[in-house]
Amino acid sequence: MTNNGRRVEVIYDIETKKFFDEIEARDPAALGISIVSAYRREVDMGGNEIGGEMKSFWEKDFDQMWSWFEEADRIIGFNSFGFDNPAMNGIYTKGDFTKLKHFDILQVVKDVFGKRIKLDSIAKEVLGVGKIASGGDAVMWWAKGDSESLSLLKKYCEMDVEVTKGVYDFGMKNKKLKFKDHWNELREIDVDFSYPQEVEVKPADIQMGLF
Repeated sequence: MTNNGRRVEVIYDIETKKFFDEIEARDPAALGISIVSAYRREVDMGGNEIGGEMKSFWEKDFDQMWSWFEEADRIIGFNSFGFDNPAMNGIYTKGDFTKLKHFDILQVVKDVFGKRIKLDSIAKEVLGVGKIASGGDAVMWWAKGDSESLSLLKKYCEMDVEVTKGVYDFGMKNKKLKFKDHWNELREIDVDFSYPQEVEVKPADIQMGLF
């Protein structure tokens, strides 16, 4: 947390260079990362955004992005525990990326609902918009490599960040999420996106002694 009582949050998404059927082990770190898009912002203690910046990082820019994640009070993703974080760990040379301060929206949904739900399904119900493409499209755009394809790749990754941000903010504000399940029935679940309660250590709580 910054000295002025604000928190730094980073919402992020990645796209990969390969499909799982192109690698031997089902290890996200072996897929290679084509682009990382991230939205860094400061929020006050009530969760209100004070200011933010969207930025995308290509492979040549990766060294410039680590400070964003390392300084964050919360790194927000969707399925980041299962995919994005381990993939990022494959290129992170300064320790264990998965040990930073991560928050996975999907993990909260699974804990409450008991099943995985697609980001697109949630976004359509709480934001009125969905994803503009798929991860498969992103891999093919990277493979093509022309300027138009790379522009589409960047736009798609940044849009995924925007959608993730919108879903997170909705859950934080309303303490619920809505989506249509596998049977196309509208569901609503309660979610708690609040930060863990911070315990203030007072001088009287500190035991004085020689050992």
